[in-house]
Amino acid sequence: MISEQDRYYLKRAISLAKEALVVGDEPFGSLLVSEEGEILFEDHNHVSGGDHTQHPEFAIARWAANHLSADERKKATVYTSGEHCPMCAAAHGWVGLGRIVYASSSSQLADWLAEMGLSPSPVKNLAIQDVIRHAHVDGPDPELAQVVKELHVERHKNGLA
Repeated sequence: MISEQDRYYLKRAISLAKEALVVGDEPFGSLLVSEEGEILFEDHNHVSGGDHTQHPEFAIARWAANHLSADERKKATVYTSGEHCPMCAAAHGWVGLGRIVYASSSSQLADWLAEMGLSPSPVKNLAIQDVIRHAHVDGPDPELAQVVKELHVERHKNGLA
């Protein structure tokens, strides 16, 4: 279940996605929040340079592996504008991060791309739970997913893709 506190952090993730869009990147943003509610790390997509592994969720996993204990990672929550792709979900699982909360799902993104007449991602859309065993996942949030959709529409309408 997504709480009002979760929505606060999801809105920050969406703000990061907007920042990515402004600099010509894909609109994805994510942050890592401690058990106490402290934002530990945040980032947005950096794939416009051609390295399509530069996802914020992957950056969070790398950062957490180098800066947090296994117990701190397990108790932390990742908030993200879009559901993890399989690569990021695997990194999340390998590092042992805790809960994931997302505003929009991978299947929603696939539907939006199809609606715009665009090709699907080269990587299959898999639910996080299909990649990580025993994942604690909440999402999507219907209202915030609409905001994320608008970012993707803006990206493609303005020729940023």
